[in-house]
Amino acid sequence: MPVTAQSDRPEAIAIEPGRLFIGGQWRDSLSGATLPTVNPATEEVITTVASAGVEDVHAAVDAARRAFEESGWASMRGSERAKVLLRIADLIDANAHELAYRESVDMGMLYTDARYVAVAHIANMFRYFSGWTTKFDGAVRPAEPVPGQPGELLAYTRREPLGVIAAITPFNFPLVLSVSKIAPALAAGNCVIHKPASDTPLSALTLARIMQEAGVPDGVYNTICGPGAVVGDALVRSPGIDKVAFTGSTAVGRGLAQGAAETFKHVTLELGGKSPNIVFADADLDAAAQTAFFACMWNKGEVCVAGTRLLVQRDILDDMLDQLRKLCAATVLGDPLDPATTMGPLASRAEYNKVLDYIESGKQAGIPLVASEAKVPDRGFFVPPAIFGPGDNSTRIAREEIFGPVLTVIPFTDFDEAIRIANDTPYGLASGVQTTNARTAIRAAHRLQAGTVWVNTWHHYDPSAPFGGYKTSGYGRENGPESLDAYTQLKTIWMDLA
Repeated sequence: MPVTAQSDRPEAIAIEPGRLFIGGQWRDSLSGATLPTVNPATEEVITTVASAGVEDVHAAVDAARRAFEESGWASMRGSERAKVLLRIADLIDANAHELAYRESVDMGMLYTDARYVAVAHIANMFRYFSGWTTKFDGAVRPAEPVPGQPGELLAYTRREPLGVIAAITPFNFPLVLSVSKIAPALAAGNCVIHKPASDTPLSALTLARIMQEAGVPDGVYNTICGPGAVVGDALVRSPGIDKVAFTGSTAVGRGLAQGAAETFKHVTLELGGKSPNIVFADADLDAAAQTAFFACMWNKGEVCVAGTRLLVQRDILDDMLDQLRKLCAATVLGDPLDPATTMGPLASRAEYNKVLDYIESGKQAGIPLVASEAKVPDRGFFVPPAIFGPGDNSTRIAREEIFGPVLTVIPFTDFDEAIRIANDTPYGLASGVQTTNARTAIRAAHRLQAGTVWVNTWHHYDPSAPFGGYKTSGYGRENGPESLDAYTQLKTIWMDLA
């Protein structure tokens, strides 16, 4: 949820060139290659970051495998691992400003959201999963003896870490979507290689330093930056990686799963979305409009669960469009470090150009545009909120994930039509229902084909609540105890007690 706790512009910090973190050592890439990282609000280069190649990936995998086998992290008592995770959480709190500042200047997220939402959330994730380190138990199974053979059998199960985890994470929530993989992986006793998005690596480098300061053994945690086509592909195909945890587009996720199948890796995928938000005529109109705008436009719409399809019952369609026009007009685009800003820039020029192309396609399709009156800064990758409607579910802007502040308003007549339109998508990551009728809310929630359903709200998350998608939005769950199954494997042990 967005917050307004910051009243003054945050203090600037110096950002030095970034290096790879492999085996407890900070080092340049073997080739000496670097990548620039750009402030999307100013289009200026912030710094450069070492760009890994295939040999750097091999070095990281070797370090992580060695640490898994020799460091004692995997066999460490759960209570001792918990202490390390709690130290990580405390250091995140102590470095909250640096983490948030880097997130804001690198990605364009509002500083207030980075500082008081994202950073607080990742600290909570480490604290939550620290509590699970002592709860990886097994069970004794009722094993019957073989007929005709004397003796007594004992069968019991044991849960063990997988090994080396490659966490490949996207640009839009660099900290949150990384820690949702890193925290449970470490809690279960695995070693981790983190590959952040090339466009937004800066907060990941601070997180790696925090891991080192917290006492995570050398090689247990590694960070390597570089292009996905090189670094990501090498991690996916490496026989030294036991699992890939990925968040990103459905197209990339499909290719990743195919590549990982060559070495039978474990894989979890949190992929794209085109989330429907259904507003019934009995909803509180003011609250529903605020929720609809927030659902789609938070973090500039660069959110996988963004409510980008707004399904509105025809009785209230005109009133809803009027409310949305007012919210567009009240949007303040600008520097994400400025407390007065309500919407920052898109994360990169590539994303900026892609979103503008989608907006143009909506215009070409003849869908009315609810024009934003927001003033656009002279430079930076700023796109004002664009609301199209009334539209229908067959257009490109209603079918494809845009990943920007673009909303399509689709009218419906009755409950069954709303559910049909909502489920008419290859995606199934999230959904929402706005109504004052509890029966309607529950009926809709049960019929919507999505991993998350929000009722009269949006964008609520908690480390204890599992998150993931249906259909082409991926498989596996992050957060909650359910996520730990994806970072452990079960062993059955048989004993002849005769």
